[in-house]
Amino acid sequence: MTIPTEPIGSIPRPGYLIEALGEHAAGRLDTDGLGELREKALVDTVRRLEETGSPVITDGEQSKPSFATYPLASLTSLAPDGVVIPFADGHTRQLPRLTAGPFRYRTYADSYLREVRKHTTRPVKQAVIAASAISLVYPGEELAGYGRDRFTADLVDEAETDIRRSLDAGADSVQLDFTEGRLSLKLDPSGGLLQSFVDLNNTVLDRFSEEERKKIGVHTCPGGDQDSAHSLDVDYAGLLPTLFRLKVGNVYVQLASEAEPERALQVIAEHSRPEQRIFVGVTDPIDPRVETAEEVRDRVLQAARYISPDRLGTCDDCGFSPFADDTSTSRDTAFAKIAARVEGTRLAARSL
Repeated sequence: MTIPTEPIGSIPRPGYLIEALGEHAAGRLDTDGLGELREKALVDTVRRLEETGSPVITDGEQSKPSFATYPLASLTSLAPDGVVIPFADGHTRQLPRLTAGPFRYRTYADSYLREVRKHTTRPVKQAVIAASAISLVYPGEELAGYGRDRFTADLVDEAETDIRRSLDAGADSVQLDFTEGRLSLKLDPSGGLLQSFVDLNNTVLDRFSEEERKKIGVHTCPGGDQDSAHSLDVDYAGLLPTLFRLKVGNVYVQLASEAEPERALQVIAEHSRPEQRIFVGVTDPIDPRVETAEEVRDRVLQAARYISPDRLGTCDDCGFSPFADDTSTSRDTAFAKIAARVEGTRLAARSL
């Protein structure tokens, strides 16, 4: 038998690209020059992913400013003082705040997909940001002439378009990044915010056929950045039962960095739906130590005690560098972990 294995998203950008992003922001490098270096990083990322044996390729998010804000790049109706996301080590990330409507994406994810498909013949997976994350840019007080209901309607339209364009452009699968799911329980332990996020995302997913939703998945993790996380202390038992109500065919679950993986697997076994494939995280991007293939194999075999092998897949816990300026993990470490995941998954499949 075979067990599918997929990357989640971001690969650390090479140093020359990080430097170029700073030079471009300072006005010392033109857009064409930045574009050439992004292309160079993309080609190298695809080559090295293929060398790991990865059966599915991504662009490693080499051209995204971050996994969350790519649709907003160059949008003029934004202020910088939006929602603040605190991480366990004390550093923060801040989302922009919408100042006026109507709301429209400036960039759709299929633009990244089309570029990576020029450089590989393997299936390509495309990550997109969930509508629930983008909803956080709307301010607490309603904007004059552009109420929250109108914003939500526009957001649903744009989120649908983002997914559909990637499917139409030939994505093997589309992954909704939903790190705000676990964070929502820290902000609102009652679960009301989490349920509103799931309802919003399901409003988008309802626009796709059952067959299309088989190619759509959702990724959850505690939000890794700069070797820290924003919600690892939130109990999975509060998130997973609601998460599995999302109308997706694939669920990508951080597990390698989980303190009690068997407890999480019990919740998954109880609440996942029979038609959903569960990709369990078997490598931890925050841990600088590279897992061995045998460790990965054992994590897969552990998961197979709770999830039928014909519904099981593997992944990394999360992206290795969700924000473009994150240099806490090296490219070499990321690719070594991916290679271990691929080989360990193969060993587990042989054992099963």
